[in-house]
Amino acid sequence: MATILAFDVYGTLIDTHGVVAELEQRLAGQDRSDLAPEFSRRWRDKQLEYSFRRGLMGAYVDFARCTREALEFTDRALQTHFSETDKEHLMGVYARLPAFPEASAALERFVAGGMSCVAFSNGSRQAVEGLLDQAGIREHFDDVVSADEIKRFKPDPAVYAHLRYRLESEPGDTWLISSNAFDVIGARHAGLHAAWVRRSPDAPFDPWGIDPDLTVADLDALAERLA
Repeated sequence: MATILAFDVYGTLIDTHGVVAELEQRLAGQDRSDLAPEFSRRWRDKQLEYSFRRGLMGAYVDFARCTREALEFTDRALQTHFSETDKEHLMGVYARLPAFPEASAALERFVAGGMSCVAFSNGSRQAVEGLLDQAGIREHFDDVVSADEIKRFKPDPAVYAHLRYRLESEPGDTWLISSNAFDVIGARHAGLHAAWVRRSPDAPFDPWGIDPDLTVADLDALAERLA
């Protein structure tokens, strides 16, 4: 069976901080445009926290709702006082985030190397399809597998089991590719191979004693190692 590369989407293929420029514009009127990177970081962190908390509570909602509630929290925490129109606009920007610059060419190399690429995300299939389409990289993927299909969130082991079920794959043939350490640990715990895309050279990996099979700086470096 061909090797399957299951790519996390948010933060791995798609740059979640692609919203910073829009935040700068929205904050310029308050003379607080320098707050945009911090807003983006806290929004993303809270989005993930909310998905983790809902997973533990057994109170599943669509990942987009976690994103919207995280936006609301960050607005309150940083006292940016965005209007409802601002928030809806920012959610629209989040649905059109850009791919990382090297993503398309790297994906072409994986496909040329005979590997099967799938998108694997906490986001709904509709949201992920839309992101990949507008970023111009959907054509490289054989399928989209969403945690929404079983109403769970990564790193729940059931989500990785669902990936294998959908793809009819064996653990040894299946790689999780992610920039999120929690996702890498979740996949390794579930018996999959995993590569950590360490996009920030200062990013530490969680000291759990569960390490990635590979650590690379970006998708180009991964292609050098795998394709």
